Amino acid sequence: MVLKLIIAYLLSIPVLFTPGKDNNSIPWLAARKLTWDDFKSSPDDNSTNAALTSSKITFKYTYDSEKGFSYNIGCVFEKNSSWGRVKTDYILSHEQGHFDIAEIYARKLHKIVKSYSFDPSTAQKSVPAMYNKIMKELAEMQNQYDSETDFSRDKEEQEQWGEKVKKELDKLKEYAGYK
Repeated sequence: MVLKLIIAYLLSIPVLFTPGKDNNSIPWLAARKLTWDDFKSSPDDNSTNAALTSSKITFKYTYDSEKGFSYNIGCVFEKNSSWGRVKTDYILSHEQGHFDIAEIYARKLHKIVKSYSFDPSTAQKSVPAMYNKIMKELAEMQNQYDSETDFSRDKEEQEQWGEKVKKELDKLKEYAGYK
């Protein structure tokens, strides 16, 4: 229900990024939908949520005078931080919606960064600013999703959001290859 966003970026440090290689992360893939077996954490006793999806969008970039500007974006589901109390197909679909929304914003980040004209003199401000802008928009959309669907309880609105998310993913499909 409530999406915990873990935001990570490293400035000008080359890092090898391999999402999904550890046992805690599942990279977003169109053909790989979440299952309840992916939710490894215990439900939060202080929460009234039916479930919680934890995902993150990572963004790492480097620049060197020979290779130029390069970056890596990842969108992963975090198994050990995600849990389900009410494990129905309907609730799982809502949680998949949260993960899909994160993928939308990973693609939006790729779109913005791909069109960016790297300037070493301004990069320390402009590159993180692009990322932070996308993360703010992601948080707003996740909150809107829960608010408008009443945390999945409004079935008609939930169905409309499902279609909206599918359309947005399709609209941004050319930016899916960000790895």
